[in-house]
Amino acid sequence: MTQNVIPLQARSAQIREGNAKSMGSVKEESDLVSVGIVTWNSAKDLPACIAGLREQSHSPIEFVVVDNASNDDSVSVVQELLPEAKLILNNSNEGYCRSQNVAIHASKGEYYLALNPDVRLMPTFIEHLVLALEEHPDCGSAVGKMWLAAQAQVKVLDGAGLFLDRRRHQFLRGHKEVDQGQFDRAQEVFGADGAAPLHRRAMLEDVKVFGEVFDEQFFGYQEDVDVAWRARLLGWKCWYQPRATAFHERTFKPGMRRSVPRQIRRIAVKNRYLTILKNEAPECWRRDWWRILAFDLGILTYILLFEQSSLGAFGLLRRQWPRARLWRAQIWDRVKAEPEQRLGWFG
Repeated sequence: MTQNVIPLQARSAQIREGNAKSMGSVKEESDLVSVGIVTWNSAKDLPACIAGLREQSHSPIEFVVVDNASNDDSVSVVQELLPEAKLILNNSNEGYCRSQNVAIHASKGEYYLALNPDVRLMPTFIEHLVLALEEHPDCGSAVGKMWLAAQAQVKVLDGAGLFLDRRRHQFLRGHKEVDQGQFDRAQEVFGADGAAPLHRRAMLEDVKVFGEVFDEQFFGYQEDVDVAWRARLLGWKCWYQPRATAFHERTFKPGMRRSVPRQIRRIAVKNRYLTILKNEAPECWRRDWWRILAFDLGILTYILLFEQSSLGAFGLLRRQWPRARLWRAQIWDRVKAEPEQRLGWFG
């Protein structure tokens, strides 16, 4: 992979307007938040995303942007609106997972916000999630309440944390529900949706396998489930803080599968099986195997009848299976969660 790092300002440039600390001195700040954004033809979303970042009450913040060979104005928008960012340019679309790994490696903060460019944060979003992680040292990630950006008259939930059912099908809590306060209680959740999770640096370092936080075989899509599940296995929890709010445009929406490009649908099918192969516990499989296989039979039937292009997912899976087994061995050599805990995660 080839990247060109463009130092848009000198390394001692201010992280935020009015913050006179250099990048070198900021490195030592215990509450530094690094924001990593992966862009690919994201020019239309970036102005609102950056505006939300400019309004954040938390300080200090550093910005890392990795662009996947956009052919729109994404790079120039970042250069104009976020000139202090460390900007890394890929020569081709390297995928979300590899690009986020690059951004994580280039960042320095004790906390890392993996932010999608189609998200606009409310001003206290980062502050509330940092406080949540400070108050819950056993939590490696924190997630806020997300609203769908397209809704104007009422606030409709995009999600309030991630969970898996006993079929190992992922859901966003409250997705498309009108927000009537039903998710206003801060609590532990299974994991954080990938749109704007705040991760503890210590957790990111702990969950690495072969030097990767995000499994680069995934390319993108469902990588948030994989990281959340792996973190759980290694003893980290996730906290939901509803006072941290944001709006999400959500380019790819649940229930609108046919509008998603074929390549992405193939990758999503393949990634389901990679996630289960790497993370599934023996006692959970013994309890739920019939639910999982029945769900997978439904997936296969749908693909055969309506989406034959996704049959290619199984060829991809066959090629990636050997490395996924090595990942599993690395994870399960270090598992900390007890069987009774693991059985309680799915529901």
